[in-house]
Amino acid sequence: MSTARQKVSNPVCSATMNEQTIYPSRRSKQTHDAILSATLELVNEKGYFGLSLEAVAARAGAGKQTIYRWWPSKAALVMEALSQAATREVALPDTGRVEQDLFLFLEAIFTRISSSGSGKAMGGLVAEAQADPIFAEAFRSGFVEARREGLRTLLRRGMERGEVNSDIDLELAVDTLFGPMWYRLLLLHAPLDGPFARDLVRQFMTGNALHRG
Repeated sequence: MSTARQKVSNPVCSATMNEQTIYPSRRSKQTHDAILSATLELVNEKGYFGLSLEAVAARAGAGKQTIYRWWPSKAALVMEALSQAATREVALPDTGRVEQDLFLFLEAIFTRISSSGSGKAMGGLVAEAQADPIFAEAFRSGFVEARREGLRTLLRRGMERGEVNSDIDLELAVDTLFGPMWYRLLLLHAPLDGPFARDLVRQFMTGNALHRG
């Protein structure tokens, strides 16, 4: 019987690494971490559109010019803060069963979105991406792509173990699993929670599981 392994790998960290190649290097890790921590706190308290860089600087005890020098925009700062938090809190499970792995991964993401200011912040980042092509590319290639790669990894494992049909379109499969998250996140018509994650994965597996026999 397979035993679940905890936090064996975490491709969401690639978002943070990607952003570090886009934005200038940090001169002080302590100040850098304080700014990201203050950003998360203020996003939770005030939401994305209520957050100001002046308030972040005051909360972090940092100079406002430091923030302007290290991040090209509020959106870039919030994206890195969310990416760092996701790296800490959303691990890539490996229980030996693809259905359970997909559920745990999506449940962790949905829970973080619903239980903090992350959901409103992500909605704000989507809005910024519509107006700023440069940020849109960074958002897609960093924040969004890291989570997509996590799903790809889980699905590839399922294919290798003979649990998922190897003929599926992998990118379409990722869209199928993540698309409903963005839909609920932006329209707010229904909750993002564990039961939804379970139902979503079960429906996906109904159409894509490889049935032996």
